[in-house]
Amino acid sequence: MAVNEEVNEQTGVSDKAYVIVGGSSGLGLSAARALVNHGARVAVCGRSEERLAQALEMLGENAVGKKVDAAVAGAVDEFLEFACGEIGDLEGLYHVAGGSGRSAGDGPLHELSDEGWDYTIEQNLTSLMMSNRAAVRRFRAQGSGGVILNMGSVLGFLPAPEYFSSHAYAAAKAGVEGFSKSLASYYAKEGVRVNVITPALVETLMSERARANDEIMEYVSRKQPLDGGRIGVPGDLDGAALLLLGEGGRFVTGQVLRVDGGWSVSGT
Repeated sequence: MAVNEEVNEQTGVSDKAYVIVGGSSGLGLSAARALVNHGARVAVCGRSEERLAQALEMLGENAVGKKVDAAVAGAVDEFLEFACGEIGDLEGLYHVAGGSGRSAGDGPLHELSDEGWDYTIEQNLTSLMMSNRAAVRRFRAQGSGGVILNMGSVLGFLPAPEYFSSHAYAAAKAGVEGFSKSLASYYAKEGVRVNVITPALVETLMSERARANDEIMEYVSRKQPLDGGRIGVPGDLDGAALLLLGEGGRFVTGQVLRVDGGWSVSGT
């Protein structure tokens, strides 16, 4: 057996179909590339036509995609219908889509606007609920089990008030954990696994504000002491994603895996 075939067999994602919501850039694109490199077929969606086109060119012939706003009711259901028609029965869904609501009015509670709350919850929790629901319905229609992996954040359980005080975002990410555990408990008997990956600060479009601030980056170097105290990169989460989406995670559900460079065990 060739080395690549051995690696693909060990990860257990080869020749299986995965959908990544928010897969056209950053963490989602990195995971999509890892899945394709291990023999999987992927369908990715995102809100930017330009980034989606670039992602599909990078991913090659084992990937398909569409422009989708995951926060629009019914959008992910339609995307799953398209995706499964292109790449086959759904094995797993990875929900990465979401982001900051600062520009819409998220912030400390006394400054948080109703619009900021609604937008942030919609982007980070409601969209995830809708994608997870679409996946569970698809698994049931197929008569199969499957796997759901959701994106959390350290800010959902470890506040950092000096530099990261977006309270609607924290509420949404805390909700992701509770929601995912509840689903895991309910659907385990149907062979559906649901887990969460929780990063800290990673080099993505969302972290541009923090990366441009020397004081914040000095703080991050203390909070994420692994590997020289650096900011994370999207590829740092790929191993965990492959584990939880593949055969290596077949007996794992309802878990929150912190991939945070030591943030959750570090002081200030």
